[in-house]
Amino acid sequence: MNRYTSILPEAATPALAEPARIAIVTDAWHPQTNGVVRTLSTTCEVLRRWGHEVTVISPDSYVSVPAPSYPEIRLALTAPGVIGRRLARLAPDAVHIATEGPLGLAARRYCMRRNVPFTTAYHTQFPDYLAKRTGLPARVFWPYIRWFHRPAARIMVATETIRATLREQGLTRLTHWSRGVDLACFTPHAPPPPEYAAMEGPILLYVGRVAVEKNIEAFLACPYPGTKVVVGDGPARTALQAKFPDAHFLGKKTGVELAGCYAGADVFVFPSRTDTFGLVMIEALACGTPVAAFPVPGPLDIVTEAVGALSEDLTRAIDAARYCERRVCAAYAATYSWEAATRQFLAGLAALDEEEVAGFGALIPA
Repeated sequence: MNRYTSILPEAATPALAEPARIAIVTDAWHPQTNGVVRTLSTTCEVLRRWGHEVTVISPDSYVSVPAPSYPEIRLALTAPGVIGRRLARLAPDAVHIATEGPLGLAARRYCMRRNVPFTTAYHTQFPDYLAKRTGLPARVFWPYIRWFHRPAARIMVATETIRATLREQGLTRLTHWSRGVDLACFTPHAPPPPEYAAMEGPILLYVGRVAVEKNIEAFLACPYPGTKVVVGDGPARTALQAKFPDAHFLGKKTGVELAGCYAGADVFVFPSRTDTFGLVMIEALACGTPVAAFPVPGPLDIVTEAVGALSEDLTRAIDAARYCERRVCAAYAATYSWEAATRQFLAGLAALDEEEVAGFGALIPA
């Protein structure tokens, strides 16, 4: 039995001192473009604005290799003890392990060996993601997920649907960490891209990684009339462009350009079945664009009848979403705040006591 078995599933953790030193370990970081990176980078910005000292341990600090079948994601290669020594030098007040990759594993190992509490987050439906890429059933990968997250003092989850999924897997130390949207950037008034002017309506938009686990083919194969637009890049782009020559692939967009892509579209289509949240959905809603999606985790937690539609028939979902009022969509998205989400993150962290913090410096591995 380890020290975490005495912690009740939904119990409060000790409050962090102000300001606090926070270490975040993640295998997902810039220059990757995805919801995990946006969530972590924005959370770090808010924390630093509030006076916290945040150190991100990420692949950009180490030699890395491309992930098999997904070269945009880099896997860090470190010698044994490197991550532990870095954590020891930092002596943080809280350790958060954001991902289940090589860096997350190294940090987990260090904390476990030294009986230091840490938190984790379940950002991606990892078993489903790997099932898409390997052809193996998702159940093959759940033992690893249970093993990785079980010792955490808290597992941060973005939605109630994912909370239920993890509870079914026997993971019960769960705490809510929602997401936010930059309302200064994502607005209904963002100017649409010039490419939209020549497109036949309605304009149906997808934004995100162009990869097999995002199920974009279901969107592009949907027979709904109009013009289909894909914003983003990834390993599946070349094959999808060849298979669906009538679709418009605009590549990667950020900031006001991305906001304009959302604001100028008639419906945002979210075909993924493997996301835990779907940050792009609230970005689209903030721009006044209703959402059409499958009734799966993420959309089930975010999309209401007033701001979109869910159906196993994507054509029906798109058609229904077009009746939603854009002003209602924008007002709904305004309830998602990065400041509120960051307060949830802070509340979920496991604060180290003085002995545990002092122990970091005394336990630097050889």
